[in-house]
Order: sequence, then structure tokens, then C-alpha cells
Amino acid sequence: MIHQVSSTLVTGANGFVGRAVVEALSSEAKRDVVAAVRQSAFAEVFGRGNVRVVGGLALDPSSINKGAWCYALEGTDVVVHCAARVHVMSETATNPLHAFREVNVDGSLAVARAASQAGVSRFVFVSSIKVLGESTEGRDAFVADDALSPQDAYGQSKSEAEVALTEFCSQVGMELVIVRPPLVYGPGVGGNFESLLKLAESPFPLPFGGLSNRRSMIYLGNLSDVIRRCVDQPGLGSKTFLVSDGDDLSTTDLFTLARRAFGLGPRLFPVPHRIFRVVGNLTGRSGVVDRLFGSLQVDMSETERVLSWQPPFSPEVGISETARAYLESKNSV
Repeated sequence: MIHQVSSTLVTGANGFVGRAVVEALSSEAKRDVVAAVRQSAFAEVFGRGNVRVVGGLALDPSSINKGAWCYALEGTDVVVHCAARVHVMSETATNPLHAFREVNVDGSLAVARAASQAGVSRFVFVSSIKVLGESTEGRDAFVADDALSPQDAYGQSKSEAEVALTEFCSQVGMELVIVRPPLVYGPGVGGNFESLLKLAESPFPLPFGGLSNRRSMIYLGNLSDVIRRCVDQPGLGSKTFLVSDGDDLSTTDLFTLARRAFGLGPRLFPVPHRIFRVVGNLTGRSGVVDRLFGSLQVDMSETERVLSWQPPFSPEVGISETARAYLESKNSV
């Protein structure tokens, strides 16, 4: 049985994931949603009377405004913590791990402390599949109780945050629900997925045919929907959930669907992997090559069972909507 939580606070409400979560939660008129943002000047107007935007909610523990957090959390049942320092394409920090830890570990703990003091009963933490590693080549799909094995600074910070939050929430008796998504895509996506769309839009043949790798991804609409279920499911306790679209795609599948969304035929031809790997090593983009040709799969059968949840959107729909939004944004410039 699902019940509707009366008030939910979403951190990072201006972000890629946070915006979608606010939209999903506030679609139910009886629910009050607090959209927590760092800078009031950039607060998005969500256009719904049941959304209250609160600014000035920084994650830096040394400058956190306890008064602002107290005001924002008043009467809140559940916190969905989406705010984070995310993986960046061009890192500028001299000590990336320190920069990630400051926001993703210390900042997350600061929010959890404020939530506990305000009487919040459940803390939903949006983590990352990166806490388990970067690849499932030569092994079964990741499951929730696999050992933590992050491979980069971002994954390390999320892993440390999970450990710290688990200890803290256990001490104060607040439920902790951890959600670990793989690559998230949807309207407004940036980074490597946006680069993939730019490439897929090309009318020329592309060298991505015949690939048999498998990668789990999750459409933004599916992620926000499963997070809503994590908010509303009664008696959940502390759980960790792996999530995805449910249908894993090869890189060939992904380009085929993206090309179709652009009104193009696949026009994909095979090229030996080793050529790409040599080019990747020479250009310092071996990580991109690994993601293009490697596999990363998650087993979310336990998530489906515990939450009685199925992804409402197929990858075909998700990629089509993402491509549509990409074209609209491109044509509006």
C-alpha cells in the first residue's frame, strides 16, 4: 500500500535531477513540496501553488545557514537529497577529492543533521552506481549489497557519504533510503550524453555497429518516479535501491534509437575496438572509450519487488524525449 507524504523537501531543486523530482512530487496537489536551492536569485519558478522555494541553503558545513534550514524543514516528513557536486567534464579544482568530499560528504551530513533536528522521519539520498565501480565486464550485474569499490573522486565521495549517513541515521533513528542510479539522461542532459546526441544527429555513417556490450541507464522520468515511490512507501525502513530503465542497451542500440529519434536511419558500421582504444589512450579519453564499448549493468529486481515498482517509460520514449528537447534547445539559440 502507498500513502502520500504530506510535506517533502528536495535539495538541489534547480539541478537536473532535483527539478524533475520536484515536478513529480508536486504533481499530487495534496502534497506540499519545499524546493531548496542555494541561491535565491536563481530559484526556478515551478508554477504550482504547493511548491515553496527556499533559497540560501548552502551545503558547505562552515557556512550553512541553520536558521534557513530550520525554516525550510518546518513540518517536513521526508528529505530527498539531490544536491551534490557532480562529476565534471573539465575539472578545475586543485584537489578534486577534497572538493567532492566537502559537498557530497560533509554537506550531506549537515543536511541530515538539520533534518533530524527538525523531526524528519526519512532521508532519501540520491547516490550513484559509481560507488560500486565502473564496469561489470566479466561478472554479473551489480546488486545492492556488493562491496563498495569506487574508482574516481566522485564515486569515492558518494561512497563515503553513504557510509557516514548510514552511521548517523542509525544513531538518530531516521530512516535512510539510498538510491543508486547509473547514467541519468533526459531533457536538458549535458556531458557525455549530450555529446552522444550531437554525434547521433550527424547524417554521416558512424562506426558503432555490431556492438554487444550492455549498459544500464535511467531516464529522468523513471528516476523521479522511483524516488517518489521511495518517499511514499510506508514502513520502508533503511534500504538501498539500484535503479534503471529495466532494459539494458548496447552502444549500437543507443545510437540506433537516437538516430531514429532524429528521423535518421541507423547507418552504423563496425570498427575494431582496439582502434578506438589506441585513439582513446593517445587523446587522454580512454574513459570515454571504456564507456562506449564496456558494460555496466545493475540488477534492480529487489527494487521492483520491495517497491512494487516498474519503470513507467521505455528507453525508446526516454531517448525520443531527450532528443526532442535537445533539438528544441539547439533551435532556440
